[in-house]
Amino acid sequence: MCGITGFWNPSRTNEREMRFVLDGMLDVLDHRGPDERGSRLFVEQGLALGHTRLSIVGLDHGHQPIESADGDYAITVNGELYGYKRLRTELACESLDCQGKSDSAVALPLYLKHGLSFVDRLRGEFAIVLYDHREQRLILVRDRFGIKPLYYAINDNGFSWGSEVKSILKHPDIDPKLCPKVALHQMMQVMVPGTTAFEGVKAVLPGHMLIVQRDGDRLVAKQTRWWDLEFPTSHDPNPNPDEYVAGVKERLIDAVATRLEADVPVGCYLSGGIDSCSILGLATTLQQSPVKAFTIAFDSDAYDESNIAKLMAERTGAEQELLRLTEKELYGPAFERATWHAERTFYNTLAVAKWHMSRRVRACNYKAVVTGEGSDELFGGYPFFKRDWLGRDDEGGIFAGAILAEEDLQHPDWMDLCGFTPSWIQPWMLTLQRVRPLLSSSLQDMLAEYDPVGEVAKAIDPAQVRGRHRLDISQYTWSKTMLEGQILTWGGDRMDMANSMEARPAFLDHHVAEYAVNIPPEVRIRDGVEKWVLREAMVNVLPRELYERKKFAFMAPPAHTDPVKRQAIQEMIDHWMTPQRVSDLGIFDAKKLNQFIDDAWQETDGTIARRNDIVMNHALQLHLLHGQYVEGLPLPVVD
Repeated sequence: MCGITGFWNPSRTNEREMRFVLDGMLDVLDHRGPDERGSRLFVEQGLALGHTRLSIVGLDHGHQPIESADGDYAITVNGELYGYKRLRTELACESLDCQGKSDSAVALPLYLKHGLSFVDRLRGEFAIVLYDHREQRLILVRDRFGIKPLYYAINDNGFSWGSEVKSILKHPDIDPKLCPKVALHQMMQVMVPGTTAFEGVKAVLPGHMLIVQRDGDRLVAKQTRWWDLEFPTSHDPNPNPDEYVAGVKERLIDAVATRLEADVPVGCYLSGGIDSCSILGLATTLQQSPVKAFTIAFDSDAYDESNIAKLMAERTGAEQELLRLTEKELYGPAFERATWHAERTFYNTLAVAKWHMSRRVRACNYKAVVTGEGSDELFGGYPFFKRDWLGRDDEGGIFAGAILAEEDLQHPDWMDLCGFTPSWIQPWMLTLQRVRPLLSSSLQDMLAEYDPVGEVAKAIDPAQVRGRHRLDISQYTWSKTMLEGQILTWGGDRMDMANSMEARPAFLDHHVAEYAVNIPPEVRIRDGVEKWVLREAMVNVLPRELYERKKFAFMAPPAHTDPVKRQAIQEMIDHWMTPQRVSDLGIFDAKKLNQFIDDAWQETDGTIARRNDIVMNHALQLHLLHGQYVEGLPLPVVD
């Protein structure tokens, strides 16, 4: 795992200036790669590639950028490429040498042999930037699900890229400015795929390749899809569930075994859910020594599942590291740092909890963990998937307001796209209704004709949902939006790599995913039981209490649930949302926003209170992002 960044400015070919700019872009990525730094300049072309390294595989021989012997090709890789030893051997049999024995070293010779189709042979989580001097083109590749981030900006002066937006904002041609449209998307939680909080900065889409070609002094960029999560148009009408249970078991064992390979110790994240417990159970038998398991515990019984995690740790003999978090850890300086790392707003302080956890992992001298993200997306684990297929079966409990809507909503663009409005976006439509009245008059005028809910729908490829089962449609649309934009960013890579720690989500192995999409809906969710096929595959691995347990909300306790937490966030609001700051940001009407917050603390309906908490978090963080990135205020130190 690493940080990659760079730029291509054909009209700027001063080596000293290029080096100065690149160093500034690398400086803000030190947390992604504290072990080593490398660069390669193509001075006459005005192109620079930079890399910061977190050494996990090939500890002593993984320097990047990696170059071809003739110097015409150079590549930087962020992530893990599994099966690299076999690939390296196959390449050697064809006289194609790898420069070093790290996993990243196989990517360049694969490109030299296969051209752009080299990506099809890669397994893992990765972001790649490759410069082909002979073709005068730059190739940016992002893994299938977007586990590893990769951003870019292009304008008349040139092209820049980075593992995180903050590195691009260090380029002198980029003016840090929050985008008003995206601010509205952040307030409702759902971003349009490919967008960021900042004007002019975009994300390479998951499973896509961006090719930047030189045309004289101009650069032309084109993005193409090389992989997608493709559900079939029909499923087996008479499925044998036992075959699918065996298929899931076989592929998941392989995915976990693959992700345990490293030249440093690999641990596991452990919540009380089926996903992480399954990972730990398999890892325990795959490894010779006890597995180190890392668990977050909250000070609220309604949101804490560490008791189940403890049962799993005891069952497997894992060495459990338990991190208990209260308002002292979830707000204040850690909240500010988590926002800076996330580069966008988050609706729940789970992101802050994940930041603390990755810090604890590093303090225990671990650099890598296997995690359970992606299971719900593939096997129908979220309650809104079940609602879309089978209808309502409850009012949502603590899911209501944040994950499930308390009323049924429809939107014409989603109806046209899917034939229904997916349940996962409905609570955020209700959040949007609460947000719009709080906007400043100037922003309301600017966005009067802008429909953020419809814009998200327009970003979905209709060909990938038409003719599919309702459950498939729900899973696909969530995976193309919230999986990458939420779970794998502020819930994943950004909080993990904030403390130089690599997460490896085994369920998002593409062999597992390509098998899972073909599992019939009635095997994924059977007799109303979500993730039934996974439960059965792991029945002898999981404790009985967990095997029989319904989906639990892995969230941090919202501020309204505790007067101490309420006071903690109110202190942050008082500091960051002064009348002057609200005016400078220009997104909100200060009077209406203050009234909203005052009223929110009086709310007694739990569903509405949770939604109010979401709005407060987003509003606070927009002011934080403005202060951190536009004003350039320093980050606090966390004890």
